[in-house]
Amino acid sequence: MLIDVVVASTLMSMGMIMLPPSMISTPFKLLLFIVLNGWELLFSTLVQGFH
Repeated sequence: MLIDVVVASTLMSMGMIMLPPSMISTPFKLLLFIVLNGWELLFSTLVQGFH
């Protein structure tokens, strides 16, 4: 995902090689999921798939 690439390149440019990028990018992914109303999108897509 684009967030992973941005976080990894930012950490590398700051010299923080030992810090795993997933530890930083996971909260951003969760916030993005919440902001975009992810649960409603997920369930509406599932319901439409059954119709």
